[in-house]
Amino acid sequence: MPSNASNAPIVIAGGGIGGLAAALALAKIGWPSVVLEQSAQLGEVGAGIQLGPNVFKMFELLGVRAAVEQAAVFPDSISVRDALSGEEAFQLPLGAEFVARYRFPYAVIYRPDLLGALVDESTRSPCIAVRTGARVLDYKEHLSHVTVRTQSGDNFEGAALIGADGLWSRIRERIVGDGKPRVVGHIAYRAVLPLAEAPPHARVHRVTLWVGPKIHLVHYPLRRGELLNLVAVFHSDRYEEGWDTYGDPVELHRKFAHARPEVLELLELIDVWRMWVLCDREPVKTWSAGRVTLLGDAAHPTLQYMAQGGSMAIEDAVVLARKVQGSPDDLPAAFAAYQQERYLRTARVQLTSRFVGDYVYHAQGVTAELRNLMLKNLTRESMAWLYDGV
Repeated sequence: MPSNASNAPIVIAGGGIGGLAAALALAKIGWPSVVLEQSAQLGEVGAGIQLGPNVFKMFELLGVRAAVEQAAVFPDSISVRDALSGEEAFQLPLGAEFVARYRFPYAVIYRPDLLGALVDESTRSPCIAVRTGARVLDYKEHLSHVTVRTQSGDNFEGAALIGADGLWSRIRERIVGDGKPRVVGHIAYRAVLPLAEAPPHARVHRVTLWVGPKIHLVHYPLRRGELLNLVAVFHSDRYEEGWDTYGDPVELHRKFAHARPEVLELLELIDVWRMWVLCDREPVKTWSAGRVTLLGDAAHPTLQYMAQGGSMAIEDAVVLARKVQGSPDDLPAAFAAYQQERYLRTARVQLTSRFVGDYVYHAQGVTAELRNLMLKNLTRESMAWLYDGV
């Protein structure tokens, strides 16, 4: 690949999964970057994340596939069960036939382990500089470059700016100006525990979803089978920003009071839950302006129900770098081409996630019956639009 190392670095606001993936993708084409992370150190909230075949293709391009696979768990299947009756509505085998069809596997991983793989690879690259404790407040675009100002008063100059600063992105507010995220009325409680402490029915090599009226529970193993990841979601009008707030076990057990004994048994194992309020935004067609563009949740925040938030950010990173490689002397044109290629695919994930949350995971009554009929007709090919990737 041609080297662009003589160019000014691209500044990336946000040192999470999307921001580091962007830095790595740019490094692969020889373009330097400076990653500005507001926290004192690079780190991720301790929760699980699901990885479809589409993102493994990206891992290979970024040079982190082996590190990810070493830390991941490769479940045998995904099972969707009724949280009230226990009936299995759907099962998707993830074995050899699945891998043969999509060329890449399906896995689950601990978020800190995924970020760790990206951090390790970034550290090895001479093209990537990381500055922690650097909260981006604002930027100014010039004819040939961008100046980025941080809370500490430091200024960073770069050829361009990528906003990978998440759901509450300051950079998005400058470009899109759509205010606060949309609060959907769903709350997620998350926890992990040693797998050995889980009941036998949960010590399986599987992603299990218990779905019911305005509730669902998902659990699967992490860290090579050492941990069990639990995420319980229910409808609530509570609202608190951020990812690291303590949950209320009393409210949780009240919402799940009518669930199956298997579900209740798992919920009883956890004394302390972390919670976050689920939010997204309306899809937009334009998230770039001149030498500034957005990536991941800053561009197209999605609900968790398609398990694709992180994967979409990593796809963004690879596509963005390819557009930069194709137009190295015209970054505004590269950014416009990047958003043009990405906006419909990411919007489909956003809107499908909304549908799945309301009409699949949390369905009740006749809607739940229709849900079960629909799930029985799903096949491996039903996910081709997503898992075939970019």
